[in-house]
Amino acid sequence: VKLSIPDGKKAEILIINGVECEPYLTSDYRTMLERGEELLVGVSILMKAVSVAKAVVGVENNKPDAIKHLAELAKGYKGIEIKALKTMYPQGGEKQLIAAVTGRQVPPPPALPISVGAVVCNISSAIAIYEAVQKNKPLIERVVTITGKELKSTHNFLTRFGTPLNILLERAGGLPEGNVKLLNGGPMMGRSIVETSAPVIKGCSGITVLSGAEAARGKEIACIKCGRCVEACPMGLEPYLLSKVARLQRWDIAEEHNTVDCIECGCCSYSCPSNLPLLDYIRIGKQTVMTNIRARAAANKK
Repeated sequence: VKLSIPDGKKAEILIINGVECEPYLTSDYRTMLERGEELLVGVSILMKAVSVAKAVVGVENNKPDAIKHLAELAKGYKGIEIKALKTMYPQGGEKQLIAAVTGRQVPPPPALPISVGAVVCNISSAIAIYEAVQKNKPLIERVVTITGKELKSTHNFLTRFGTPLNILLERAGGLPEGNVKLLNGGPMMGRSIVETSAPVIKGCSGITVLSGAEAARGKEIACIKCGRCVEACPMGLEPYLLSKVARLQRWDIAEEHNTVDCIECGCCSYSCPSNLPLLDYIRIGKQTVMTNIRARAAANKK
């Protein structure tokens, strides 16, 4: 879908997301170091697919070895630039990355990156496209980070889709004793895993194992109207309000206040001194509002 440019739109730049700003996760980082040549071939194929002459691989400057390695390889590829970006969260979001690389701001939904002439793909997608075109290989595996402070060892595994998570956890020495919480993803945006027999799928970039105090949620108290969640939100939303109206199931108010703009970065929940699960409720509100918008659009077509 991303590579099918809509009528009336023109791609001007391809941006490859090598930021990986989520704490703990390193799958893209290792891929850039170990499969840099294949990555750049994939980028070249993507450039042809969307008919652009310029591509930028954005990498945060806390990965100097990856930047140096890719920059050296990129000398042999026309039109590909490796751009070091300031280390800041959540720069891995599409809109934040586009702003950092081009200075352009993507308008609110339903606008997409192509509205400002950009197409964004991630590291694993570029590798997968290289393998599909050059090796006729379907998407059957990806690199998965297994990480956590109390694990006996941490790893990046090249993992077949369908592999149960408990097999990867066993390879990392098993779960630590005591209170443990598993996340599909990193500590900021990751979602809780209830069953370790769940399979690895294409969107699984890592499993984060939180233990001890990290795994426990703080006791919720009443919102003190401090405004920290508003200050922390990179999209300029009001998380305290969006969370409250989602609890009340006031989907009309949630839509009016642009809940679909939320990128689910988790900054609001992380910054809340009242330990409120703001993002949990905003996710519910966002999903419901998007369902309502699609239903209205389908009804209007009839």
